[in-house]
Amino acid sequence: MSNSSSLNEFLLLAFSDIRELQLLHFLLFLGIYLAALLGNSLIITAIACDYHLHTPMYYFLLNLSLLDLCSISTTVPKSMANAFWNTRAISYSGCAAQVFFLFFFVSAEFSLLTVMAYDRYVAICKPLHYGTLLDSRVCVKMAAAAWASGLFYAVMHTANTFSIPLCHGNALDQFFCEIPQILKLSCSDSYLREIWLIVVTACLMFGCFVFIVLSYVQIFRAVLRIPSEPGRHKAFSMCLPHLAVVSLFVCTAFFAHLKPPSISSPALDLMLAGLYAVVAPAVNPMIYSMRNKELKDGLRKVISWMFFNNDKIAFALHK
Repeated sequence: MSNSSSLNEFLLLAFSDIRELQLLHFLLFLGIYLAALLGNSLIITAIACDYHLHTPMYYFLLNLSLLDLCSISTTVPKSMANAFWNTRAISYSGCAAQVFFLFFFVSAEFSLLTVMAYDRYVAICKPLHYGTLLDSRVCVKMAAAAWASGLFYAVMHTANTFSIPLCHGNALDQFFCEIPQILKLSCSDSYLREIWLIVVTACLMFGCFVFIVLSYVQIFRAVLRIPSEPGRHKAFSMCLPHLAVVSLFVCTAFFAHLKPPSISSPALDLMLAGLYAVVAPAVNPMIYSMRNKELKDGLRKVISWMFFNNDKIAFALHK
């Protein structure tokens, strides 16, 4: 038995005690992490450098890619390091920092996805007012509000979680520090404060989710009224990637934190956490670039520019 005041580290979940499987875990996470870094970095660079992509839709997508980069960098590198060095430890302050930053980036991402739904709604349902309702100043304020909401939730939940006395050991059944897993170590009913806080936050986010659903109901009604098939195809191409990202991210994150204890299991907790904390940031760039011709063109320009400059550098060094 230990008290939270005397805890100086937590023990994260080890995927295996077999050295070969630990190295396989390291290589698998390394591949996913590098894919997330490359995909999101290419999208950020393409949007920043191509003036054709300087629109509200791509401005919000740039922020989303930045949040994905930050969120996956909060959890995966530590898990990779533990697997490589055959350890499970994370310091108490490191665990608190991981909870803070992960909650910050995940909450901000959900708020940003809500803003992006509004952007799609205005673009398709009110195209004549798009430039007025979403000018550059409004876009900056909306993105800033999304980041600020994430910061507010992160401070609130991290401070509350780490003020709860912990006396059921220091082993977490997760490969990163996650609030539901920390609450399992609490001493008494004091953890109910954080449970109620999570419920209130979930209700607020559920309101955002309802807003997203209602926005897409209006969007699909408007799209189905478009007479030309190319027009409908373009509208769906703009909306379906965002809808796919919302479905993957929101469903897994909500279910991971709000599922009933009766169906909870270590395997299910691990799978859900992997989906929203690791898989989603890595596949979001592919989802957004798959059906978006403008973004594909921007990515081609960035990649060709990179290879062209590398060839020039190699030629200069050779001379």
